[in-house]
Amino acid sequence: MTAVYPLLATVAAYLLGSLSFAVIVTRVMGLSDPRTYGSKNPGATNVLRSGSKAAAIVTLLLDAMKGWLPVALVMWFGHPYGLEDGTVALVGLAAFLGHLWPVFFRFEGGKGVATALGVLVGISGWLGLATAATWLIIAFFFRYSSLASLVAAAFAPVYYLLVDGVVWYAEGTIAASIVAMALLLAWRHRENIQRLMAGKESRLGSKKAKPAADEAKAKH
Repeated sequence: MTAVYPLLATVAAYLLGSLSFAVIVTRVMGLSDPRTYGSKNPGATNVLRSGSKAAAIVTLLLDAMKGWLPVALVMWFGHPYGLEDGTVALVGLAAFLGHLWPVFFRFEGGKGVATALGVLVGISGWLGLATAATWLIIAFFFRYSSLASLVAAAFAPVYYLLVDGVVWYAEGTIAASIVAMALLLAWRHRENIQRLMAGKESRLGSKKAKPAADEAKAKH
């Protein structure tokens, strides 16, 4: 029976990850579907292009929460049910995969930056803080959200392994999960990488084409 619990936890984490909050939040707030404008990515950065900072912040927090929650629950309450580090790795990765390929939204998901950060915070607040700080530093100096995400993702497994035995004790399954998330995140950013190399990537704060619905309103 104990073998069932990790499976159930992993499935539950994937289903939670499949809640595309960029789409849900914009629908609730009466905004255009983020899959129809800008980068067409259902994530907080693209929601920000709708002009609603509130919607973008709520999306960011909820996307991070769905990565953090399953990891935190397993770490807090999983031991009596045989849920150890291997399950922590599985639920974190499952929540991340749910965001990338959400079953509730025709498997058309986002790039997973906020959800991955939530998973890291669930593993360790210090790990999440170090990764978030890396994102902020790169974003501040270079003004590219995609570049900041790629650099932060690359450094996350380095941070996890670098301070093994100092701040926490690194576990192989969790390290593998973090590396898998970093590689998948880089793959989801492949078009951004091409635009960065071509010098065509949009900088933070730059204006992209307005949502079609907003343009239509502006004409009336």
